[in-house]
Amino acid sequence: MKKICIPLFLAAAFLAQPVLAAGPQGISVTPLMAQNLSDMPGKEGLMITVDYAPGAADPVHRHRAHGFIYVLEGSIVMQVKGGKEVTLTPGQTFYEGPNDIHTVGRNASSTQPAKFLVMLIKQKKAEVLELVK
Repeated sequence: MKKICIPLFLAAAFLAQPVLAAGPQGISVTPLMAQNLSDMPGKEGLMITVDYAPGAADPVHRHRAHGFIYVLEGSIVMQVKGGKEVTLTPGQTFYEGPNDIHTVGRNASSTQPAKFLVMLIKQKKAEVLELVK
């Protein structure tokens, strides 16, 4: 599949989801799969990879989904509201639930890129990402 350089919240457009807003510089998303989950009525799974350029960061957001993250390259910093900030390296994982607010999502390095795999399990046709103020 051809790599598409777009912010995380625009990945939805390539997976037949509504576009939410323009996003931060330095983040590219490659959609890998969208699949209806027949044994979980009303649910679908989305799989993407996210590339953070050096110093790139997400705005505060939520997914209203079960989000499973697996670091492929580099180092990323993640935190959900009420949780502890963690720095993850290749092979490490992170989870955020449907009610979590993702307060920190960024590349830990200002000189090296980072890449991670994301698997989301969510309601069909629900927005992939919702900005939180």
